[in-house]
Amino acid sequence: MKQERDGTARRLMGLMTLLPGLLVGLMLTGLFLKSKAIFSLRPLSELLFGSVWKPLKGQFGLYPFLMGTLWVTLAAMIIAVPISILTAVYLSEYAPRFIRRTARPMIDLLAGIPSVIFGVWGVLMIVPFVSKIAPASSPSSGYSVLAGAIVLAIMVFPTIILVCLEVFAAVSQDLRDTSLSLGATRWETVRHVVLRKGGGGLVAAVILGFSRAFGETMAVLMVVGNVARVPHSLFDPAYPLPALIANNYGEMMSVPLYDSALMLAALVLMLVVVVFNVLGRIILAKVERRIE
Repeated sequence: MKQERDGTARRLMGLMTLLPGLLVGLMLTGLFLKSKAIFSLRPLSELLFGSVWKPLKGQFGLYPFLMGTLWVTLAAMIIAVPISILTAVYLSEYAPRFIRRTARPMIDLLAGIPSVIFGVWGVLMIVPFVSKIAPASSPSSGYSVLAGAIVLAIMVFPTIILVCLEVFAAVSQDLRDTSLSLGATRWETVRHVVLRKGGGGLVAAVILGFSRAFGETMAVLMVVGNVARVPHSLFDPAYPLPALIANNYGEMMSVPLYDSALMLAALVLMLVVVVFNVLGRIILAKVERRIE
């Protein structure tokens, strides 16, 4: 009887473990089926690289939204990556214990703040700041790629910092002690031992941060301007894919293919996020095995 109960419990837990993966597959399948209608009338290349978005005229070019997403996400990563890695290095290698104990809950708290709060803060603080620093040759209202990038960078700080801290913690203390005993300074030890040993983990942290930033909706929607054209500078407005879906889904659904085009945008967004998440986790698992 005990063995039967153990077997039943094991199978039940195995089924529950498979459920999240099945849900991702079901979501991708559902989005594909909902977006399938537009494929029969428009080639995929026209949908992904078309520059005109006029649903009433049957034109559903997603290129401005894809470029807006890439501009905001890449700018956010340029801001977030060096700050996050240096913060993780300080907390892992230099900070006194009481600072580590204080900073870790604050980072966790930052990760738990709702995105709409970041959006409101961005409207009140970041947008006026960007408007003031915009060059005279390119005046801006403040609702721009740069405003979205700053808000998004702050939102991905916890993801990158916490993964980097896990990677640094996995590096053996014996390696640090050996380097220091040979006369290396603390910074030389960090640079040539810790960072080199955990380099792949830092790549994984950046990839996971990118996937987190790529799919962010509400905060970016509130500060980026939502103008459907390809940005050419950080002070131009943009219209990322998540904002397109959030702003338009549920409206004008009587327009032919409108629903299908939005589902295609959601499918592209989810595929990118899933691929980068899986890639980041694979790299992180390999780094942890190598360090061990």
